[in-house]
Amino acid sequence: MLMLFVGACLAGWLMLFPAGRDGAGAVAGRLGRDADRAWRQMAAQGARGVCSAGEGARAAFARGARLLRRYPLLASGCAALVLLPPLAALLLAGRAELPGVAAQDHAINRQVAELLRGERLIAPAPLPPAAFTTAEVTLVRPQLASANRNWDLLDPDFTQRLLLVFKVMRDQYGYDMVLLEGYRSPERQNRLADAGGHVTNARAFQSWHQFGLAGDCAFLRNGKVVITEKDPWAMRGYALYGQVAEAAGLTWGGRWKMMDFGHVELRTRRR
Repeated sequence: MLMLFVGACLAGWLMLFPAGRDGAGAVAGRLGRDADRAWRQMAAQGARGVCSAGEGARAAFARGARLLRRYPLLASGCAALVLLPPLAALLLAGRAELPGVAAQDHAINRQVAELLRGERLIAPAPLPPAAFTTAEVTLVRPQLASANRNWDLLDPDFTQRLLLVFKVMRDQYGYDMVLLEGYRSPERQNRLADAGGHVTNARAFQSWHQFGLAGDCAFLRNGKVVITEKDPWAMRGYALYGQVAEAAGLTWGGRWKMMDFGHVELRTRRR
């Protein structure tokens, strides 16, 4: 519609103003004659004619520029015809959106936003050491008794995100969670790596645990730590835990090739 309006205005101007009509005709006629003369020279003179034809074309453009300066309204109309189509396309085009982009879970993201605005969550009271040395726990994590579970040694940002995950898991899904291991010394990391690839493939300072940016977590059921992956209740919890952790900006080990369902980490710049 915009182009039709501009075209109608230009046509009306040419019809109502003889001087403009004469000027446009003169410009078109001269440009046509100059182009025809240049083409004839190029065809007749071959390679040598290219240079002279180029000079003729430059002269023709110069004459055309002088004519356009003599008729500014005509020049404005020509400029409008050249510039308005791309401008109209940019203004009328809608905002593109990649297909398949789904909306985020606003319930979880609102809690993340509240956390980032300054809500401070408190770490839960520590469990007695005997909770981590039961037969079931020792079967799955034989070296867990000596693990560090001090929340104060973790990165503050990571701590708040992980505590938020614990809160959502408890309030929305009914799963109480516990930290199995947080900060891990380089010496302990090497001892775990020496135990074999089924424990960890990372050696000292190759794990986010050494920087207080990773945690291994599990569930509490009837006051007991549940780590097993053979329990359907626990596996459902791990799936929910992974979703909530990722919504809080954490990386979940359940998506790795060597899956570690209880592990989460915050990948950020090391300070």
